[in-house]
Amino acid sequence: MSSTVWQWILVIGSSGLLFWLSPWAKTPAQFFQAAQGKIKPNAWMLTGSLIISWIFAKSITNAANLGLEFGWVGGIAYAGYYLSFAVAGILIYQLRTKGGFNSIHHFLTQRFGKGAMALFSFLIIIRLFNEVWSNTMVIGTYFGEMGTTPYYAAILIFTILTLGYALKGGLSSSIFTDVIQMVLFTILLMVILGAIFSTPEFSSEAIAASGSWGFDTGINLLLAAILQSFSYPFHDPVLTDRGFITSPKITRKSFLWASVLGASCIFLFSLIGVYAQRQGMEGQAAVEVGKAFGIVILLVINFIMITSAASTLDSTFSSFSKLLSVDLGMGRNLTFGRAAMIGIAIVGTIPVFLEAEILSATTISGTMVIGLTPVFCCWKVKAPPLSFYLSVGCGLFFGVLLVLGLFPKALLFTSGKYASLLWVNLWGIVCCFILYFVPAWIKK
Repeated sequence: MSSTVWQWILVIGSSGLLFWLSPWAKTPAQFFQAAQGKIKPNAWMLTGSLIISWIFAKSITNAANLGLEFGWVGGIAYAGYYLSFAVAGILIYQLRTKGGFNSIHHFLTQRFGKGAMALFSFLIIIRLFNEVWSNTMVIGTYFGEMGTTPYYAAILIFTILTLGYALKGGLSSSIFTDVIQMVLFTILLMVILGAIFSTPEFSSEAIAASGSWGFDTGINLLLAAILQSFSYPFHDPVLTDRGFITSPKITRKSFLWASVLGASCIFLFSLIGVYAQRQGMEGQAAVEVGKAFGIVILLVINFIMITSAASTLDSTFSSFSKLLSVDLGMGRNLTFGRAAMIGIAIVGTIPVFLEAEILSATTISGTMVIGLTPVFCCWKVKAPPLSFYLSVGCGLFFGVLLVLGLFPKALLFTSGKYASLLWVNLWGIVCCFILYFVPAWIKK
């Protein structure tokens, strides 16, 4: 059989198995909060769910490509985003135990009013919308060139199959299947690493020689990732929803472990790109390495992409459903929740047909929400609603400057790729803090 036939078998077979194994949610608590009676997810189940829901198809594609471009430093730089788990885990623990808040929306409504909560909800709707098309497009590229019939067919069928088991159990299905997908990801990653390390020319010495520690060779991106980690996690309900479904202590423990293990997974996957660099390959690192090793490794890499994309997609569906049904109170029932899933699946697929850029969905959105940094990092400060609007508005302004390339070059103090990303975020966060605290000082 051809590789394409095997790829279809992997997509349809894995989705069918997950649908069969997924729990059936019969109550809103099961569907929106993954509660099975009095049983809640334990620490390792939550840790695995967090990691695999953030190892997107596009993120591991990014990791491999950064390994190709910058060597091991590229992998470290991209792994910097996983500091987000530690930041979110510690702050959510404080919000729950010291603030008494039961969700991010509860916190924002109590502190800054319904208008602030509505603006925040708009930002995360954009985030969830982007997650649909940016992950399914990765799957499409393994079946055909962008714009071809096989490409579109793979995207549509994969989306429908993943939606199927997400509709069955909501967040219960998402967390349950995340555990399976995490185990699969680990096994498949070990198979790939075993293959590349079995070649005589690839070793720890080769990895060390693949990159250099400089701003223009990855440090710009690393520092930008660290800066964004103090705001980025809070506009991702896939992550924050998991921060309120079990006890605060288990939550904090799971998030801290997810930070370390998630970063490790991303770095290890970036070694595929390092191998591609050592072999003089060009293009999409994961695809080229798969082709070089033959159909078996190509299918393994493909299956990792399927696993990663499915875990993110089902989490996106369940988070959007909870956002509309529970957080925004539009209808806390199973019928509305499932209808919301279908809606985001349809709307989120539209950009696929507009040939949107896959990797533009992360770094730009991360800059646009830097205004959330003082909101959450300084949550104990009794700031007025104006502080929220000024800070968030400032972050959006700097995000627009980055997108349009209008940020003054004189304010860039490093050179190379991602220099603009770093300094837009640094100057932007400084301005956000100033605008956040000025109304508080005036009020005091």
